[in-house]
Amino acid sequence: MQIAIDALKTHVIYKEKKDINFDSKRTNMNIHLLHPATFGLDGGAMFGIVPKPLWEKKIQPDEQNRIPMSLRCVLVQTKNKNILIDTGIGDYHPDKFKTNFIINTDQAPLEQALNKINLKASDITDVILTHLHFDHVGGLTTEIDGKTKTVFPNATIHLHKKHFEYSQSPTMRDAGSFHTHTFLPVINEYIEKNQVHFIEGDEEGIVLTDGEEKIEYKISFGHTPYMLHPIFDGHIYMADLVPMSHHVHVPWVMGYDIEPATTTIYKQKFYDRITKENLTLIFEHDIPTWGGKLKVDERHRYTLDPAFESNQELIEKIQ
Repeated sequence: MQIAIDALKTHVIYKEKKDINFDSKRTNMNIHLLHPATFGLDGGAMFGIVPKPLWEKKIQPDEQNRIPMSLRCVLVQTKNKNILIDTGIGDYHPDKFKTNFIINTDQAPLEQALNKINLKASDITDVILTHLHFDHVGGLTTEIDGKTKTVFPNATIHLHKKHFEYSQSPTMRDAGSFHTHTFLPVINEYIEKNQVHFIEGDEEGIVLTDGEEKIEYKISFGHTPYMLHPIFDGHIYMADLVPMSHHVHVPWVMGYDIEPATTTIYKQKFYDRITKENLTLIFEHDIPTWGGKLKVDERHRYTLDPAFESNQELIEKIQ
């Protein structure tokens, strides 16, 4: 599936499995970006208090003020693990939902992407969920004969315990972002099978290790409580702290954030580490730009230089 930029179209507890496909010769992390779908959200909501005459210079809305957005996931492969970061929006939504959010996807898009590099969904050993909003956890499940089923049966799910608890009793303002009727039965099934690793740190730590390789995490607040950001081999997944390249400037935060001012504080905290370690940002929701490096311009503002252009294929290798 080729992602269109110019139009809004209806457009993994460390449990080893003998039948999982690994490359035993791999010694360094391989990183692929997966593009299971595009969708659209209201541009005003995506940019909060930033005036439309400013943000529409960056990205053009459609006639209903919706802007085109990616649902970019990441596959990290270590010697013994196939690790998926976030899962997109899913392929099972009713027509009205798909129309409202102009979802453009195929059936089983993550499985299609994995097949292109000779993997199956059953080969995924770990799924790291940054948070449980429907556009990040939706691809964890599918519907078969009207019943919700997991897509990744052999995976360990990594998510923050306090965020999981929050998702079951959010505020009225953000309750619509948590489709508990879809993800909760499946996560509970993973819990019953001892396939959930609940992260409990409030700031940073390690999600998982594989020999000398590791995926770390850093926690942010503002968009939603205890959002988890994986850090791996010089990259950091920004999730909804900085969803698109257009949100790099610290004051540009989303109206969807439950505490927008807190988001700006955490952006600065993250930027301090990102610049110190020269990490590469990966954007979840930016179609043409998959990531980049942070720089400070002559006005002492953060900018993206260089920016890394996506080839917008179903799967693309970046390392």
